Amino acid sequence: MAKNTDGDASAKKRGLFSRKPKAEKTNKEPGRLKQIGQVFQMTRRSDPMVVWWMVLAAVAVIAVGLLIGLLINNWITMLIIAIPLALLAAMFVMSRRAEKAAFTQLEGRPGAAGAAMSVLRRGWILKDEPIAANRHQDIVFLAIGRPGVILVTEGPTNRVRDLVNSERKRIGRVLPNVPIHIINAGSAEGQTSLANVGKEMKKLPKSITKLEVSAVDKRLTTLSMNRMPIPKGVDPTKVRPNRRAMRGR
Repeated sequence: MAKNTDGDASAKKRGLFSRKPKAEKTNKEPGRLKQIGQVFQMTRRSDPMVVWWMVLAAVAVIAVGLLIGLLINNWITMLIIAIPLALLAAMFVMSRRAEKAAFTQLEGRPGAAGAAMSVLRRGWILKDEPIAANRHQDIVFLAIGRPGVILVTEGPTNRVRDLVNSERKRIGRVLPNVPIHIINAGSAEGQTSLANVGKEMKKLPKSITKLEVSAVDKRLTTLSMNRMPIPKGVDPTKVRPNRRAMRGR
């Protein structure tokens, strides 16, 4: 019996150009507008005043645009220009309030110090895993940038001091010419708040070049491969920073 090759060819052709099944589309990431909506809802739950701050920013921009338009006797053109600028101002306010809300939700959670570093972008190498921890679940995160090596601690300052000093000495032995900075993250007196951890890191004086940043990272990666694991009783999966929540702002 002869095979119907024409039918098979047409079926293959239809398969090439047919739409994907709906089941394959269910795993798509939410669109930009949906992400903005999710961020807005999250921010509003933590900061109900965000709506009024956004409205105030938008109205202020429109008011300035109209004032300039009246002065130059062309308020219609200035209003057209001011409306998109007002939307941008409202989005900027929401972004700032969302960042603050995210840090508020992270306060007191394991790995919050690591998440606080995630606001840093280009030019920084951030380690997702803590490089040290103790039985009290005080932890130390590491970042590498133009200022050198930055150790960010999480836990009471007097209790985490020995832990971070030990890491500082260990790193200093293999990188004697690289500055090592310590930032104690937390809400207690003398500590740096989560919202200001990234800002404090940016303020540190630049001491090494971009090429040296990569070299330092490779040296520390080799060092970490030859070190003892995190103490028993501390679950590393529970102290990883939640970077996805920080990206949503």
